[in-house]
Amino acid sequence: MLSRFEGRRVLVTGAGSGIAQGVALRLLAEGAQLVAADVNEAGLQSTVEATPADQRDRLHTLRLDVADPASVTATVAAAVEFLGGLDVLVNGAGIMRAGHTHELPLETWTQVITVNLTGTFLVTQAAIPHLIEHQRGVVVNFSSTSAFGSVPYMAAYAASKAGVNAFTHAIALEYVKKGLRAVNIVPGGIATGLTSGLDLPADADWSLIARLPGWIEGGALGKPEDVAGAVAMVASDDGRYMTGTELRVDGGALM
Repeated sequence: MLSRFEGRRVLVTGAGSGIAQGVALRLLAEGAQLVAADVNEAGLQSTVEATPADQRDRLHTLRLDVADPASVTATVAAAVEFLGGLDVLVNGAGIMRAGHTHELPLETWTQVITVNLTGTFLVTQAAIPHLIEHQRGVVVNFSSTSAFGSVPYMAAYAASKAGVNAFTHAIALEYVKKGLRAVNIVPGGIATGLTSGLDLPADADWSLIARLPGWIEGGALGKPEDVAGAVAMVASDDGRYMTGTELRVDGGALM
């Protein structure tokens, strides 16, 4: 295993499950001092349990509701205090909701946009002063293939991730002279609780959905560790020449 994160201080949101949990475990394995934050405290405990015993002294967990500005402010401050600073932020918190667009409640639309887009903004906003302190900060955000290719029944999710794309490009340029890099990771279909628990409409047309997984391994869904490896590269010095761009990890879904 590489050790690209020795001496690096990392905050990963949404780290109680799925892709973000996989990212946290990978960065810990590479030597990071890491705060795993999530609204689901039981999920955070599962992250601790999945962490090898000899790495747990470098892991700290904090409850975080990315949709609550007060929670974000307090959690980022606590993470910085524990870590003694901040070098890398991974905005992994997110939700997915499905439904016919003409039937989608405004409450559902607002919830998805608030968590996925506004939450990314709030955490990044609180973290930037710390990330630029030593001229080497990195923000890794999560977009989705749904922001680039048509995905039925998930208009709110697609819109939120397209917003994350634009947000990432904006901060990448705004803070480039302060040493901050910002990159979008674009996963395709990844096997997580988020995808397996998706409640599609009962009359969903599967001919519109079947093309979504990539072509690698016969169209099977990817795994969180597939994405975690990409994040580790981008957030480390190996990705030092990458900013304001996207890296797709989609099995060729958008070929």
